[in-house]
Amino acid sequence: MSFAREKLEMTEPPGRSISRHAYHAARWTLDILRPSFFTKSPRKELHATAWLDGLRGFAAFLVYWQHHQGWARVGITASDAMETAFGYNDQYYFAQLPGIRLLFTGGHIAVSCFFIISGHVLSTKPLALIHAGEFMKLEDNLAGAMFRRWPRLFLPALFTTLLYATSWHVFGFWTAFPEHQKTYVEELIEWYKQFKGFSWVYRTDEKLWLRYNFHLWSIAVEMRGSVIIFTALLAFSRCRRNTRLLCEVVLTFYFLFIVDGMLYAMFCGGMLLCDLDNLARKDDLPSFFYNLKPYKKSIFWTLFCSGIYLGGVPSIDFHTSISLLEESPGWKWLAKLKPTSVSESDYKWFYLFWGAIFLLSSIPRIPILKSFFETRFNQYLGRLSFSLYLIHGPVLWTLGDRLYLAAGWAREVNVDPVRDWIGIFPLSKAGPLGLEFGFWVPHLIILPFTLWVAEVSTRLFDRPSNKFARWTYSKFLAQHYK
Repeated sequence: MSFAREKLEMTEPPGRSISRHAYHAARWTLDILRPSFFTKSPRKELHATAWLDGLRGFAAFLVYWQHHQGWARVGITASDAMETAFGYNDQYYFAQLPGIRLLFTGGHIAVSCFFIISGHVLSTKPLALIHAGEFMKLEDNLAGAMFRRWPRLFLPALFTTLLYATSWHVFGFWTAFPEHQKTYVEELIEWYKQFKGFSWVYRTDEKLWLRYNFHLWSIAVEMRGSVIIFTALLAFSRCRRNTRLLCEVVLTFYFLFIVDGMLYAMFCGGMLLCDLDNLARKDDLPSFFYNLKPYKKSIFWTLFCSGIYLGGVPSIDFHTSISLLEESPGWKWLAKLKPTSVSESDYKWFYLFWGAIFLLSSIPRIPILKSFFETRFNQYLGRLSFSLYLIHGPVLWTLGDRLYLAAGWAREVNVDPVRDWIGIFPLSKAGPLGLEFGFWVPHLIILPFTLWVAEVSTRLFDRPSNKFARWTYSKFLAQHYK
């Protein structure tokens, strides 16, 4: 009798089981969709490199802002003016001023900072192990990092682009870019072909663009740069301190001046900065650095101001040559510094390398700047930075495009399916270039929505992809390595 009662108590009625699963599913969905604004949580204690997280988040916002500045002004002559120097072709706009221009077209220097931050962050743990002489742990760390890197970078991109393409056929969303396939099956086939090529980072027969989100070209570069960093750290791990630093400098020089590898020089520059930061914390820098200590404040403020100036290098995407720089006020002599290894059309990355290196070198040594990137909002952006980078394009091409048309930012190309949106609530374009009333008002809707979608993407794709990569590696690891 006792056994029967116990068995009865252990048997859950089917209705109650369904209700329990439904409750957990609803709770999970609510947790995924609930904006963080509605959740109160104590601020986490800042770690030593929290400013890097804040800088990454602020840089992601600059990328978002530049892409919106350009998209709203498609076909408008003034859109190119934002990318040129103050006074070029007798055009004088507030948004062209050195330093100020980064608040409007700072996406290029932001991407350069991404690459240098990646080189810095990927090197942090391995370099700490190298300094401690823990070479067996170093090999374990690099093996795990290399295994996890591809899924960490590409799985969130896979899911977000697939959902974006699916939305066209499920919800009937029209977007100006890219061209939609006639059926969902054809769309899946095209998406597979595109993503297969995009995720093969060593291909050389085509550009890095992914039609379903061309902003993601930098992810393939991130993967290549990661391989370079992991390989270099292993290769240099047993070198003496000064020899290791010299090798890092030479590798950076090679990518910058010998071959056309400016993007990868940024990763190597981040690795070098990380090594110097670690040595500085242990008071173990090469002796000549200490001779400069009395001039520390002046040096870093000079580097910061120089980085801000170089970060605003004039360029117009897809139709630029070095002649633009030679004809730009304040850049004529700097144009002569371009190495012969750097292509005519991609010259901007040479100047952006130095701009980003100067910024990353100076910010942690200038308290007011470091504190800015440690503020709560920048830390929030830092947590969302990868997802914000992934989804800001699809939000721009769906919601943003329609709101800009409705506010009066009309264009003549590729607009027929959404022509009914044009001028629904026309807004004044009064105000300086880049800050027109009719431009920033739509962002009262676009920006909160974009941040919310980035939060959802972080919870749904970014963090789970990271956890999946770690879990998979732990399961695949040989028993004697666990």
